[in-house]
Amino acid sequence: MRGPQGRYGSRTISRFAGSGRRILLPLMAACLLLAACDETPEYHPRRQFDGNAKDVQRLFVTAESNSSIDLPEGHFLFDRSLILEGLSNVTLRGAGSKRSVLSFKGQAEGAEGILIKNCRDITLEGFSIEDAAGDNIKVSDTRGITFRNIECGWTGRVGPQNGAYGLYPVLCKQVLIEGCSVYGASDAGIYVGQSDSVVIRNNRAFHNVAGIESENSTRVRIHNNMCYENTGGILVFDLPGLTMYGSDIEVWDNEIVNNNLDNFAPAGNIVGMIPAGTGVMVLATRKVDVHHNDIHDHKTIAVGIISYELVEALSADADPDAGTVGRTSEINASYRSDSLYNAYPGAISIRDNHFRKRGGLPDMDHDIGRLFMLKFPARRPQVVWDGIRHPDYRQADGSVHPDYRICVHDKVFFADLDLGNDMENLQKNPDEMRCKD
Repeated sequence: MRGPQGRYGSRTISRFAGSGRRILLPLMAACLLLAACDETPEYHPRRQFDGNAKDVQRLFVTAESNSSIDLPEGHFLFDRSLILEGLSNVTLRGAGSKRSVLSFKGQAEGAEGILIKNCRDITLEGFSIEDAAGDNIKVSDTRGITFRNIECGWTGRVGPQNGAYGLYPVLCKQVLIEGCSVYGASDAGIYVGQSDSVVIRNNRAFHNVAGIESENSTRVRIHNNMCYENTGGILVFDLPGLTMYGSDIEVWDNEIVNNNLDNFAPAGNIVGMIPAGTGVMVLATRKVDVHHNDIHDHKTIAVGIISYELVEALSADADPDAGTVGRTSEINASYRSDSLYNAYPGAISIRDNHFRKRGGLPDMDHDIGRLFMLKFPARRPQVVWDGIRHPDYRQADGSVHPDYRICVHDKVFFADLDLGNDMENLQKNPDEMRCKD
C-alpha cells in the first residue's frame, strides 16, 4: 500500500528549514514586536480532600458484573490507579461532576487514574477526574463503553508535565463519549484509537494539545462538539505499526474555534508537530467527510490534509530518546517497516463549512507556519493539502484515482503545496481539488 519510503517531502522541508529560516529571521524579529502573546492557561479549582479514598478503592476491588458502583459525594485523593477488569454490565456513577471528584495528584503507583480492560458494556458518568500521572481514564479491549457527563483534566498551568490523554478508549468497539468536558492533556483531551463504531458528541475540549483525536479507527462520528483554545481542534490520524488502519470518519456540526494555544506536547511526541493555530488536520486517513462545521479564527490553518511522508520529513531530526507517549522516532521506524501502511490521505471531502480567518501571524515556531509566511504573505489559504501524491494517484486515463481524491466543495481559498516536487507546481484553488458533486 505504501509508496517508496522517503520519496517525497524531506528535500523540500530540509531545504526550506535552512534557506527559508535565514530569509525569515529579520521578518520574524519584526513580527515578534507586533504579535500578541496568548497567556498559558491555568486552572486552580478549590479542593478539600476530606473523602475516604479507601472506601472508594474498596468499591472497585469488590465490583461484580451486573452491578452499579455509586461514587459518594466528596473530594477524594488517590495514590494509585483504580482498576476494573473482566467485568460486564457495570455502571460507575458519581453524584455529579462538581460533587464527586477523584484526584490522582502525586500518584505513586500506576499510570492511569481509572483503568478498565477486557470488559463489556461499561458506563461511566457523573464525576470529575483529575491529575493522573498518565491518562485520566484508559479503557482497553472493551466492547461497549460509554463516557457521559464527566469532567476530566489537569489542574495548575498546562505543560508537558501533564498526562497524555484525558478520555482514552483504545482497542474498543461501540464507544460513546457525550456531554464531557476535557482540558489540559499534553496529547489529546478526547482520544479514540484502534477502535470501531465510535460516537463523540456534545463535548467540550479546551486547553489541550489536541482537542479531539481519532487515530486508526473506523466508523467514527464526531459531531456537535466545542473544540476551542487547543493547539489543534480535531485531528484524524492514521499511523503505521498499529493493529488496524482507519477510515470512514465523519466530522460535522462542531464549533472549532480559536485553537491557537502554543504546543506543549513533550519533546519527541507525534502531536508535537501540530502547529499552533490548526482547526482540523487529516493525516493519511481515507474516507473522511468534514462538513457543516464552524471553523473560525485559526492563525495558521483551518483545515490541513497531509501524508505521513511530510510528518517524517518534519521529524527527521527528532531525538530518539525524547518523549514517552507517541514518540515520533518509534513511529518513523514503524513507517519504514510497515509494508501495509498507506501513508497518503484520500477520498477526503471538505464541504458546507463556515470559515472565518484570524488576522496576524501563523505559528512562526513551526516550519509550516514559516512556509506559509513565505509563500502566502498577504493571504493564507484556509484549506491546504501537502500535495504529496501516492504513486497511483492518477489512473491510466490521466484522471485522479477516487481513492486519493481530495475534494473541496466550499467557496474558500485552498491550495495544493506540491511538496513532493519542491513546490514547483504549487497551485492556488486548483480545479483538480474543486468538486461540485
